[in-house]
Amino acid sequence: MSIIIKKLTAELNNDYLDFFDNRAFTDGNPNGPCYCTSPNQNEETSKQMVSEFKVYGVKETLRKYAVDMLNENKIQGYLAFDGEVSVGWCNAADMDSYDSFVPKIARMNACGKTVSIVCFEIAPKYRGKGLASAFIKRVCDDARANGYKAVEGYAIVFDKRNDYDYQGPVRLYQKAGFVEVARDNDQVIMRKVL
Repeated sequence: MSIIIKKLTAELNNDYLDFFDNRAFTDGNPNGPCYCTSPNQNEETSKQMVSEFKVYGVKETLRKYAVDMLNENKIQGYLAFDGEVSVGWCNAADMDSYDSFVPKIARMNACGKTVSIVCFEIAPKYRGKGLASAFIKRVCDDARANGYKAVEGYAIVFDKRNDYDYQGPVRLYQKAGFVEVARDNDQVIMRKVL
């Protein structure tokens, strides 16, 4: 397996859609179907999208919004590829590009220009093979190269392993050199100063 991480560009939009159409959430994950549109939507757009679920179907509506958002360059992040096939996704961008997906406690403890990692989805047969760590490394490398001060992830503390955790566990971030900077109940702000 030779995994390559690529930043999402317009040329990769079809690979993004192919991943969410065919490999994401294929294990009965309760977070699916999803096309990772919510992190990059405002509340009004999200409500409009949900109102269309009964008309067009959930997956079809989510895909339609994803296509529009991809065409408008509103979805930011990285795809993992095994050869030519997209096998994973990480939604990561400037903290200010997210509305509700960045916890309030993170904004209250902001440290300057920051990239936020808000979501991971990895095809089931590729989980546990280091893709999330590879995503984090690439996000940090790009953030540093683009003059960001820090990268943050927003982990949720679970009592036991949670295969459906789309934000990543605390230990994943610790392994990458992140430290806890704030906590609100089970939400932990993990930060790596670059």
